[in-house]
Amino acid sequence: MRLRKIKGAEEAVANSAFCVQNPTAYRGQWRDYFAAQREDSGSSQSPGSFPLHIEIGMGKGTFLMQSAELHPEIDFLGIELFSSVLFRAIQKIEEHPLPNLRFLCVNAETITEIFDEGEVDLIYLNFSDPWPKTKHAKRRLTSSAFLERYDRILSENGRIEFKTDNRGFFDFSLEEIENSKWRLIASTYDLHHDPVLSEGNIMTEYEAKFSALHHPICKLMIDRSP
Repeated sequence: MRLRKIKGAEEAVANSAFCVQNPTAYRGQWRDYFAAQREDSGSSQSPGSFPLHIEIGMGKGTFLMQSAELHPEIDFLGIELFSSVLFRAIQKIEEHPLPNLRFLCVNAETITEIFDEGEVDLIYLNFSDPWPKTKHAKRRLTSSAFLERYDRILSENGRIEFKTDNRGFFDFSLEEIENSKWRLIASTYDLHHDPVLSEGNIMTEYEAKFSALHHPICKLMIDRSP
């Protein structure tokens, strides 16, 4: 399905104080960046080095907005390629500003240029594009090519959490993990009926939509093998 362009979206993203315009300039300095955002906002959070969580393919930002509000002790960055989608997230955060949440309008393939080695503590992959054609497998955000990128930017104890309603994509992801240095912490083919993995679950826009249609949601969590 073709993405509908929104008039003025690119300009809004380019001028938004909530969207970092030159993210490569902060490589290795994201904690300092967020410390400054907190200070400017008058946040009551004490100064310190907070964990950094990123969501790749953040969509309209519902998941990150709720996460950042529930966890002021964590810094969040959302990555979205399409300005027309990111524009909706910007509209939300303008109504409810959060000092620990900012956005990037970039291609996920550039993450190693944006984050230094070990700078990220957790990566969320929520309902990523499954790229169903075999020739596009390397574009899938759980492909071996992307797993190598994540390995470079994640901290020593960092992990990845992945959710999808696409069973084929989920099985592909499990195979990629099995053939890699990563360790499967937990997985389920029916998240909302899993008493352990569903605890504290925050739904995305797609998750709410698919759940309403009675589509089972798959989830896995991985870290590096010891």
